[in-house]
Amino acid sequence: MTLGIIGGTSLLFSDLPTFEKRCIYTPFGNAELLCGDVVMLMRHQKDLPPHRINFRANLSALALVGVDKIVSIGSSGSLKPKITLGSIVIPTDYMSISDIPSIHDHKIEHIRPELSQHLSKKLSHIVPEAKYGGIYVQTPGPRIETIAEVQALAKFADIVGMTVASEATLACELDMEFAALCTVDNYANGLGEVVLTYEHILATSRSNRYRTEQIVSAIIKKLG
Repeated sequence: MTLGIIGGTSLLFSDLPTFEKRCIYTPFGNAELLCGDVVMLMRHQKDLPPHRINFRANLSALALVGVDKIVSIGSSGSLKPKITLGSIVIPTDYMSISDIPSIHDHKIEHIRPELSQHLSKKLSHIVPEAKYGGIYVQTPGPRIETIAEVQALAKFADIVGMTVASEATLACELDMEFAALCTVDNYANGLGEVVLTYEHILATSRSNRYRTEQIVSAIIKKLG
């Protein structure tokens, strides 16, 4: 089995292992992969904001090079005061309030969307400090959610982000196991004491870069 790791904001400031850079051509566009003992994909390549990421090309490229299990690492915001800043969450379900891309847009097809509980459990053993369980909700981006939206989302979900639901759904369509590890880099709008900005999220990611590097190294060692 070949492991794929998808990284985002939380990996922007981390030192990564040396990989061979490859451009993979897919029916949905091109995607750049970093290939070695595992395959890495930086979802914000070319500084793309969440709403412009070509999820179909990214996931298809991973499938084309033989990846069959994926750990998606990304920044998220806490919707609950008890999920504190700097914590890590391994969600076990997800929802979305925006459109989810599909590779089955040319025919009637129903895919059971799910996060791999088997892979998620393995991930929880590798990162024991992570909170296992909870619901991730995806919003479209690029803007941060309003306070009213946060209050509504908090009734149904625990953390919020802009990428995992799309990646998880496409992984299911492509028969790849998928688990997510979400770093909580901010309180959602209205929950924290400071005004939430993208610069604030980046600063938190930068401060946690060494921890993120250690987590990625452990995942590669145990699952790669």
